[in-house]
Amino acid sequence: MAKITFVQPDGSQQTVEAKPGMTVMEAAKLNDIAGIEAECGGACACATCHIYVDAAWRDKTGKPAEMEEDMLDFAFDVREESRLCCQIKVTDALEGLTIRVPAKQF
Repeated sequence: MAKITFVQPDGSQQTVEAKPGMTVMEAAKLNDIAGIEAECGGACACATCHIYVDAAWRDKTGKPAEMEEDMLDFAFDVREESRLCCQIKVTDALEGLTIRVPAKQF
Protein backbone atom coordinates (compact mmCIF):
# COMPACT_ATOMS: atom_id res chain seq x y z
CA MET A 1 0.00 0.00 0.00
CA ALA A 2 1.15 3.51 -0.81
CA LYS A 3 -0.02 6.58 1.05
CA ILE A 4 -1.06 9.43 -1.23
CA THR A 5 -1.89 12.92 0.01
CA PHE A 6 -4.40 15.04 -1.89
CA VAL A 7 -4.12 18.77 -1.20
CA GLN A 8 -7.22 20.84 -1.91
CA PRO A 9 -7.10 24.44 -3.20
CA ASP A 10 -7.88 25.69 0.34
CA GLY A 11 -4.84 23.82 1.71
CA SER A 12 -6.76 21.06 3.45
CA GLN A 13 -5.28 17.59 3.01
CA GLN A 14 -6.53 14.03 2.90
CA THR A 15 -4.15 11.08 2.94
CA VAL A 16 -5.39 7.76 1.57
CA GLU A 17 -3.92 4.31 1.07
CA ALA A 18 -3.79 2.88 -2.44
CA LYS A 19 -2.97 -0.63 -3.59
CA PRO A 20 -0.19 -1.07 -6.14
CA GLY A 21 -1.67 -1.60 -9.59
CA MET A 22 -4.64 0.71 -9.15
CA THR A 23 -4.56 4.26 -10.49
CA VAL A 24 -4.36 7.41 -8.42
CA MET A 25 -7.83 8.26 -9.81
CA GLU A 26 -9.26 5.00 -8.50
CA ALA A 27 -7.80 5.74 -5.07
CA ALA A 28 -9.33 9.22 -5.19
CA LYS A 29 -12.77 7.94 -6.15
CA LEU A 30 -12.73 5.14 -3.56
CA ASN A 31 -11.95 7.73 -0.89
CA ASP A 32 -14.34 10.45 -2.08
CA ILE A 33 -11.66 13.03 -2.81
CA ALA A 34 -13.39 16.32 -3.61
CA GLY A 35 -12.59 17.78 -7.03
CA ILE A 36 -11.75 14.50 -8.77
CA GLU A 37 -14.79 13.93 -10.99
CA ALA A 38 -13.40 11.18 -13.28
CA GLU A 39 -16.44 11.28 -15.54
CA CYS A 40 -15.01 8.81 -18.07
CA GLY A 41 -14.09 6.28 -15.39
CA GLY A 42 -10.40 6.26 -16.20
CA ALA A 43 -10.51 5.82 -19.99
CA CYS A 44 -8.43 8.97 -20.64
CA ALA A 45 -11.42 10.35 -22.55
CA CYS A 46 -12.00 13.50 -20.48
CA ALA A 47 -9.95 15.78 -18.27
CA THR A 48 -12.01 15.61 -15.08
CA CYS A 49 -9.31 13.90 -13.05
CA HIS A 50 -6.75 16.65 -13.68
CA ILE A 51 -4.25 17.09 -10.84
CA TYR A 52 -0.90 18.76 -10.21
CA VAL A 53 2.02 16.53 -9.27
CA ASP A 54 4.47 18.17 -6.87
CA ALA A 55 7.88 18.71 -8.45
CA ALA A 56 9.61 16.20 -6.17
CA TRP A 57 7.38 13.42 -7.57
CA ARG A 58 7.40 14.12 -11.31
CA ASP A 59 10.22 11.70 -12.11
CA LYS A 60 8.47 8.87 -10.26
CA THR A 61 5.05 9.50 -11.82
CA GLY A 62 6.49 9.87 -15.32
CA LYS A 63 5.55 12.11 -18.20
CA PRO A 64 2.16 12.15 -19.87
CA ALA A 65 1.77 10.09 -23.02
CA GLU A 66 0.53 11.78 -26.20
CA MET A 67 -3.10 10.78 -25.60
CA GLU A 68 -2.98 12.24 -22.08
CA GLU A 69 -1.42 15.45 -23.37
CA ASP A 70 -4.24 15.74 -25.90
CA MET A 71 -6.86 15.38 -23.14
CA LEU A 72 -5.07 17.93 -20.94
CA ASP A 73 -5.90 20.49 -23.64
CA PHE A 74 -9.46 20.33 -22.26
CA ALA A 75 -8.45 20.87 -18.63
CA PHE A 76 -8.62 24.17 -16.76
CA ASP A 77 -5.38 25.94 -15.73
CA VAL A 78 -2.94 23.40 -17.21
CA ARG A 79 0.61 23.73 -15.92
CA GLU A 80 3.91 21.92 -16.35
CA GLU A 81 3.00 19.71 -13.39
CA SER A 82 -0.44 18.79 -14.79
CA ARG A 83 -1.41 15.14 -15.15
CA LEU A 84 -4.58 13.10 -15.42
CA CYS A 85 -4.56 10.90 -12.34
CA CYS A 86 -6.25 8.07 -14.27
CA GLN A 87 -2.92 7.66 -16.06
CA ILE A 88 -0.73 7.35 -12.95
CA LYS A 89 -0.40 3.75 -11.74
CA VAL A 90 0.24 3.29 -8.05
CA THR A 91 3.48 1.52 -7.17
CA ASP A 92 5.37 1.13 -3.90
CA ALA A 93 7.71 3.87 -5.21
CA LEU A 94 4.83 6.35 -4.88
CA GLU A 95 4.68 5.97 -1.08
CA GLY A 96 4.20 9.51 0.22
CA LEU A 97 3.08 11.01 -3.12
CA THR A 98 1.63 14.49 -2.76
CA ILE A 99 -0.65 15.90 -5.43
CA ARG A 100 -2.73 19.04 -5.63
CA VAL A 101 -6.33 19.21 -6.80
CA PRO A 102 -7.09 22.18 -9.08
CA ALA A 103 -9.68 24.77 -8.08
CA LYS A 104 -11.93 23.43 -10.84
CA GLN A 105 -11.78 20.75 -13.50
CA PHE A 106 -13.28 22.59 -16.47
